[in-house]
Amino acid sequence: MLTVAVAAALAVQGCTSSSPQSTPASPASTNIPVKFSELPVPPTVPADGICASPTGCVSANWGGLGSPGFYWDPHYVLLGITYAGAPAAPSPASVYNGPQVIVVRTDGTTFADGNAWKCITCGVAFGADIDPTQFPYPPAHELPDGRHVLVGNGILECGQNGADYAVTDPRCTPANTRIAPIYWGTKPLRGLTGREWRLSPDGVHLAWDTLDLATFSEVPFAGRLTYDKANKRYDLVNVSALYNPSDTRYAPYVVGPGNKLTFNSAGMVGELRGWNNDGTATLGIQAYESDSVDAWETSLATGKSRALTDHAEYTDPMSMSPDGRWLLAEEVIGSGRLDFISGMEGIPPITDQLSTIGYVSGIRNNGNRRFFLPWLVGTDGKVHQQINKGADAAWNTAADPAWLADSTAVVYTENLACGANPTPHKCPDSTEPGGRNSRTMIARFPTLPASKAVAPPVTSDRTWGLPATQGQQLPPPTPLPAGTYTVDGKVSGSASVVITHNAADTAIASIDVTFRDVVDKPGYVLNGTEKVSIVGTTPLNEVVTWNANITLSGQHTGSKSTSPGGFTLGPDLLLQNKFLPTGTMTTVLDGRTYTQPASGA
Repeated sequence: MLTVAVAAALAVQGCTSSSPQSTPASPASTNIPVKFSELPVPPTVPADGICASPTGCVSANWGGLGSPGFYWDPHYVLLGITYAGAPAAPSPASVYNGPQVIVVRTDGTTFADGNAWKCITCGVAFGADIDPTQFPYPPAHELPDGRHVLVGNGILECGQNGADYAVTDPRCTPANTRIAPIYWGTKPLRGLTGREWRLSPDGVHLAWDTLDLATFSEVPFAGRLTYDKANKRYDLVNVSALYNPSDTRYAPYVVGPGNKLTFNSAGMVGELRGWNNDGTATLGIQAYESDSVDAWETSLATGKSRALTDHAEYTDPMSMSPDGRWLLAEEVIGSGRLDFISGMEGIPPITDQLSTIGYVSGIRNNGNRRFFLPWLVGTDGKVHQQINKGADAAWNTAADPAWLADSTAVVYTENLACGANPTPHKCPDSTEPGGRNSRTMIARFPTLPASKAVAPPVTSDRTWGLPATQGQQLPPPTPLPAGTYTVDGKVSGSASVVITHNAADTAIASIDVTFRDVVDKPGYVLNGTEKVSIVGTTPLNEVVTWNANITLSGQHTGSKSTSPGGFTLGPDLLLQNKFLPTGTMTTVLDGRTYTQPASGA
């Protein structure tokens, strides 16, 4: 379970930047060659709002281009899109309207009509249990049979007698295309029933999460898709909550003899972000270092986790290459946004168990200004490379990326940092065709070997989590017991930890840490104190306060400190991503000072 910033979970964010001088160095680096191009998309709707193209125009608005989606042939990629300016029926072009999914050629060729794209949902009739607002995101995904495509909360097929054709086939038309909804229990998958779903590479399993508005937390799930012929829908069966709070094998910290707390790499799903390349593990985000949220791969069978990124500061959208060698992770490191709170490496994620993750998540955006940058990460830990270093900072990466099937290129959408001409206008006007505020990029890696994507064996329905049904009340998280503990550094040194519970003994109220020559990363020696406390009864009125006085020595020097009275964040950050702190937090690294964004920024 992951506590989240609700506005961050439900909406995109952005417009002004905190701008410390530069960003701390990443723990691994390399220089893999990258060649960029833009994915061809429909023309932008003119300023008068009237589209003259017989095959539709894309909206110029921020987010007009949505998430790319995986296709099993590397010559194609799927893409969520919002059309605009279509004429009224009975014009044939009236179907090119609103949110849709297109399939786009990636090799420079075109379809028979001369376009590099084909809309696969335009003009398709579907029932009220299909939510077309979900077509641009979550990402569409072709199933391994080459005859079905996940679009929104349904699965599309075309043909007179079932799934006869691939969506790229000219015989696949709106008249013979159907979208069958996905249900969990008695309700279609959407809204509070399920969100952020991702299809497994095996084409049989789906993972998603639910958002609990009462506790502002998320629970991830996984289940098998089965077709209900009688009701013409897909049902999610054999569902597991990827969450097991009563079993300490999946707790982030475990208590050992002598009141020793030990970090435990298991159950690190948090907010679900997808699957690994063979469908045997989920991808998710959780704390790996203090006030830094990283990508994790967690085995469905055992619940064991391994960190895929190291000090991303915050990462969220991500996709693993079909060959399993690479992760394209959209990370905040490199943007300067979170350096003031997340910049110091090597601090164990002890105070994060309060949990503070939702607050760090809430800082990562500012309205439509998203601070994500695309990083190529080797799953062996040897590569961590911002692939567009030096690119126009007015463009931000958006969720989600998608790899081409041969693992040599990745596709991702960008939005203009300030959105569609906000008032006052703080970003330059878009130079994209028609002033479009979104664009979709292809990053090709010419030195990476091409490989054929092969559908993996269907994984077992059994997981490390808890069996779950739709609407079931799951057990609450089990907090670490109140008490005094010792945490040994992974290399040397130790920290003393005091955990205090609230009056009802139901949750942690404060975590107080004293570091004595703690080394979790070689060359990063920590001394000093860090305390996080929470006051309030519900997320609607809770405030969280950091008090930090940490010094760093060794290969790097620096400090992480708060002003007298601490650095406090309140519910506005959780509810609306409004950064309205009381007090300050400052990080100094190797002589450079990183300060927080301005209040409201």
